[in-house]
Amino acid sequence: MHTIGRKREQGVMLLEALIGILIFSLGILSMVAMQGLAIGYTADAKYRSDASFLANEIISTMWMDSANMANYAYPGGTATPLAAWVTRVTTILPQADAAITVDTATGAVDVTLRWTPPNSAETRSYRTLSVVSGP
Repeated sequence: MHTIGRKREQGVMLLEALIGILIFSLGILSMVAMQGLAIGYTADAKYRSDASFLANEIISTMWMDSANMANYAYPGGTATPLAAWVTRVTTILPQADAAITVDTATGAVDVTLRWTPPNSAETRSYRTLSVVSGP
């Protein structure tokens, strides 16, 4: 009778080891998935900060050239710094598009930047409103 009990217990340790390896593997796979999400969120945050910087850059340029503010409306603007700014926007942000509306009566400026991150179908946007007044 003593040998029958031992035969029933054979392989239990192997089964416990396999279950332990399975749980460990699931934990490692979950950590790898979280790392991938963290990288994606970091890239998204970088694009948002770049968009913020670019919008503030064109608004500060408009502050320095407030006499020609109407020429900064985009698309269609003829201000000299505008073309270089649009080039930077399309270079820094992936699949980017920009729009600037200017109300010369009130000095209100609306800058909207849109971009589509790599490996994403969803378009992101950043919009800032400011009032630019002359000296």
